[in-house]
Amino acid sequence: MAGRLEGKVAIVTGAGSGFGEGIARRFAQEGASVVVADINGEAAERVAADIGPAARAVRADVTVMADVRDMCAAAEAFGGLDVLVNNAGYTHRNGSMLDIDEEMFDRILAVNAKAIYLAALVAVPMLRARGGGSIINTASTAGLRPRPGLTWYNASKGWAITASKSMAVELAPDNIRVNALCPVAGETGMLHLFMGEDTPEKRAQFQASIPLGRLSRPDDMAGAALWLASDEAAFITGVALEVDGGRCV
Repeated sequence: MAGRLEGKVAIVTGAGSGFGEGIARRFAQEGASVVVADINGEAAERVAADIGPAARAVRADVTVMADVRDMCAAAEAFGGLDVLVNNAGYTHRNGSMLDIDEEMFDRILAVNAKAIYLAALVAVPMLRARGGGSIINTASTAGLRPRPGLTWYNASKGWAITASKSMAVELAPDNIRVNALCPVAGETGMLHLFMGEDTPEKRAQFQASIPLGRLSRPDDMAGAALWLASDEAAFITGVALEVDGGRCV
């Protein structure tokens, strides 16, 4: 039986670990050819090698246009582009908003906001050439229900949600769907930053705020991204999908 992304070509950023790795692996399992893009080139190579011939690794800083062009060129080598997952993200440690220096602030906005803009400049013409496609931006529950301690990160994810909705309306005539994924804190390399410190007590505190009683996992995000990328979601655009175990209720 053909997979739900059979014959599709996808780019997943931040795919060397965490949510991005989970999404890249699931897409490949469902028949897609996948560009595994990550600022950590070795991590990207590891994931792509494990996936096999259906994957290409690209070392890419998503805030640099030359790197964005390189990762999109890798998709062209597969024949084009059908799905773009802007998953790469960055955050500051949980704490006072006044303790975040300008360099950190700029990096957060560059990775979480500017990268979506840069990718659109290159990817949208590619999607148009295929007659449409899907863009998925990884946002966060932090952009929907912000809490103290992550103010500038929260703001960047609110930007991603608003951008996704506006992109969805503007690109709808091109049959390009744009949606945002909004995970709750999950089992990724940035978890200790979201919590401020990774201790059993902190984990218990975070888990207690999630009705389903656990943190998010890469497979949760992979399943949601797969659905949004597939033809099953052909009439879904402009949605900020909460993948949060009920956290935003």
